[in-house]
Amino acid sequence: MPSPHPQPAFVLVRPQMGENIGGAARAMWNFGLDRMRIVDPRDGWPNQKAVAMSSGAGRLLDEAQLCKTVPEAIADCTYVFATTARMRDMTKPVMTPEHAMQIAREKIAAGEKVAVLFGPERAGLENDDIAPANAIINVPVNPQYASLNLAQCVLLTAYEWMRGSVDVAPERVEMAKTVWANQSEVEALAGHYEERMEEAGFFFPDHKVESMKLNLRNMWSRLPLTRADVQMLHGMMRQIVRWKERGD
Repeated sequence: MPSPHPQPAFVLVRPQMGENIGGAARAMWNFGLDRMRIVDPRDGWPNQKAVAMSSGAGRLLDEAQLCKTVPEAIADCTYVFATTARMRDMTKPVMTPEHAMQIAREKIAAGEKVAVLFGPERAGLENDDIAPANAIINVPVNPQYASLNLAQCVLLTAYEWMRGSVDVAPERVEMAKTVWANQSEVEALAGHYEERMEEAGFFFPDHKVESMKLNLRNMWSRLPLTRADVQMLHGMMRQIVRWKERGD
């Protein structure tokens, strides 16, 4: 069964290669989309090459809606985007994938049905396909080489849908079975190093001792140390001391 979560329908218009249909299914499923509609595929349907390329996203192909024409594929939709790399001398809003998917989310949240049209690999959508669309999605790419593979275009649009639909932190740290060191642990580490370095005569001359110790404490506070880091640094210093004592 298709996902119950509201989402746009992705409409592949006259796709030419089964591999690209499978790649598009894979890209959609990567980002939680499963409403695929296929208009007049060149090599017929079902297509085993599409299944092979879908790599685990075959359910999307099994449940894809097969249509004869674009009007049939978008008949139940209230707002339609058409993806194209070329300007078509039509007066329509032209949006980035990011902004288009933001508009799609707003309209779907209001109860509307939204579709995104993707054209065939060779030349993209024809003007007759784009005419009924409410807006155009244009990916900002190298103007000297603007051609995108069908699955690539689907992936970019699907990514923008998910990026705005879920709360994803722009950066995170994988803690690898440890936790951040707390202040007492960092203080103990600083004290350990300060004590051993004082024994080694590091703090010299006398009039710079306090500023050197302050700089060292500031250095420890700037480091994003984990508990594992602190334990390792303690171990390093202990080993250096043992090595020095053996030498003596």
